[in-house]
Amino acid sequence: MMQFTMFLLTAILVLVGVAFFTLFERKLLGYIQLRKGPNKVGFMGILQPFADAIKLFTKEHLAPSFSNYLPFLIAPIVSLGLALFTWVSIPSYFNMLSFDMSVLFFLCCVGLGVYSLLAAGWSSNSKYSLFGTLRGVAQTVSYEVSLVLILMAPLLVTLSYEWNMFSFFQKGMWFIFVFPMSSVVWFISCLAETNRTPFDFAEGESELVSGYNTEYGSGGFALIMLAEYTSILFMSFLFSLMFLGGVNSLSFITGFLISAFLFVWVRGTLPRFRYDKLMYLAWKCFLPFSLCMLLLIGGIMMI
Repeated sequence: MMQFTMFLLTAILVLVGVAFFTLFERKLLGYIQLRKGPNKVGFMGILQPFADAIKLFTKEHLAPSFSNYLPFLIAPIVSLGLALFTWVSIPSYFNMLSFDMSVLFFLCCVGLGVYSLLAAGWSSNSKYSLFGTLRGVAQTVSYEVSLVLILMAPLLVTLSYEWNMFSFFQKGMWFIFVFPMSSVVWFISCLAETNRTPFDFAEGESELVSGYNTEYGSGGFALIMLAEYTSILFMSFLFSLMFLGGVNSLSFITGFLISAFLFVWVRGTLPRFRYDKLMYLAWKCFLPFSLCMLLLIGGIMMI
């Protein structure tokens, strides 16, 4: 019961963090684009996320008449549920639940996220949603490969599937200095995995209206956005955990905030990639690099 209570508390704190992260993103994008951003609701717009949530969840839920209604309804719920479940794997320093295979649990949750994306686009019975889904699934599957292979190199050093071991092995030197290029490739892969700019092809407004969530409004749209931003915060958490000293270092929170800031900064500055360039980057750049790094670290550990 205590562990279940701690998971609920973690989920609530994550969702509140997501609310204020969306406010931070809109404010920062506003200043990047030489405007103010939200500044009307509450003091300096601080209540804007809660106003948006109330507006979305009080709207009537509508579904296209030719949609497959049950998957259309369940897909956003499953998407948010998987995004929140990944937070169960965080070290016991933050919650009371810790297990030896937390890295594998994270990879399973990330892999299952593709199915909620597929169900959301296919069940809408819209060609725009279907095109966005096909793009998103191909992109997610492609970058999962490089994500796993890059993760394997530090795992060969820690020889454990537990996130806690990253903190233990970074007491002397951070992994960002041991694997400098891997940390950059990991961050870029996280951008692609979370469908963020410049890899937001699943939501290409210029050609796909809004991609896989074209037919979603009210609560369904809110759940999809919550899932996306929950994943962004978790990837920022992982980046700080894996490469910036682990949870026991004083710089952990600073690294977490800087990583979250970079997600927004990249969105405000970089244009969207071409789709063929995206696939070229995944299969002809990141895959050979991650395989070579894996062989190098494996050979060093054998010696």
